[in-house]
Amino acid sequence: MKNRAYKFRFYPTDEQAILLARTFGCVRFVYNSILRWRSDEYYQSKAKIGYVQASAKLTQLKKQPELSFLNDVSCVPTQQALRHQQTAFKNFFEGRAKYPTFKSKKHKQSAEFTKSAFKYKDGNIYIAKNKEPLNIRWSRELPSAPSTITITKDRAGRYFVSCLCEFENQALPKSDASIGVDVGIKHLFVTDAGSKVDNPRHTAKYAKKLARAQQRLSRKKLGSANRAKARLKVARIHAKISDCRLDNLHKLSRKLINDNQVVCVETLRVKNMIKNPKLAKHISDASWGEFVRQLEYKADWAGRSISKIDQFFPSSKRCSGCGYILPFLALDTRRWVCPECSADHDRDTNAAINIKTAGLAGLAFGENVSLARPVCISNSR
Repeated sequence: MKNRAYKFRFYPTDEQAILLARTFGCVRFVYNSILRWRSDEYYQSKAKIGYVQASAKLTQLKKQPELSFLNDVSCVPTQQALRHQQTAFKNFFEGRAKYPTFKSKKHKQSAEFTKSAFKYKDGNIYIAKNKEPLNIRWSRELPSAPSTITITKDRAGRYFVSCLCEFENQALPKSDASIGVDVGIKHLFVTDAGSKVDNPRHTAKYAKKLARAQQRLSRKKLGSANRAKARLKVARIHAKISDCRLDNLHKLSRKLINDNQVVCVETLRVKNMIKNPKLAKHISDASWGEFVRQLEYKADWAGRSISKIDQFFPSSKRCSGCGYILPFLALDTRRWVCPECSADHDRDTNAAINIKTAGLAGLAFGENVSLARPVCISNSR
């Protein structure tokens, strides 16, 4: 049994919207207050504060008369906020993330409810402090009763509930097919068979509409109701772009996993690549990192394999026929002829072939294939 989150949109009543707004505000206040306290304590006395001390501090905050509003909402979301903050600090100290930052009311709001703060009955979800069920647009049945729900409100004003449920993993039938995938900007990815999937370029599609909305937002007076309306319009355009991008990536990643037993991809350092000011916007719009992440967890669910080759493997510069490696290959060079065997290569297709060959070899040897650690690779096709 594995855990899986099922996300649905819902439409709260006026009473529920008010309750959720208060809950989001309390969660944000507690998170920011405890974060400021922990940071000050460390800089002033080098004191290291953990979850137990933070929880005790929250109890003290609730006893203060001026903070009595913290008792008007369920205590579970505020307690969960401290657990999330503790996880953020753990990730920071172990080098996986930056130092935790303060939450803003202008960004996405969220609140997590455990079993003691919500009820799942007859296909309906009830949250604490409210007797009416959430008006959820169910797109599928839940495999089990949720153990945790997370309610979010995005910057476009939409409400979502994410239900964490246990589900029984069902592996897909074994297949002999394997594929090498080379991601790019002009084409979202190219396979070793030469198939090229176009990049929809969702950001460019809505660029004029977004620029017009942002221009109108910039002319509105700070703090005015008109500025809030204009900000909402900008957020809705961003949400549309994000939804279109994710929908396309989910469809493509699902097809690759369904059709292939092994998918070979490159190990990309996207955070380093977007430092290039000329390509950052295009790389972010392509969402290579999200694409590979979807392939990985879907492969795990389906009993498939993802083979990631070393980031320094010269997939584009290496001839897939004889193994010759070019000393230099410009980014704008889309085709090249091998000086050794005179083979004419399409840059992306050749890279996909090398990625597949190296990925399968690495899977067989149980290690990544890199330029510094060569592996004997057969070029017969």
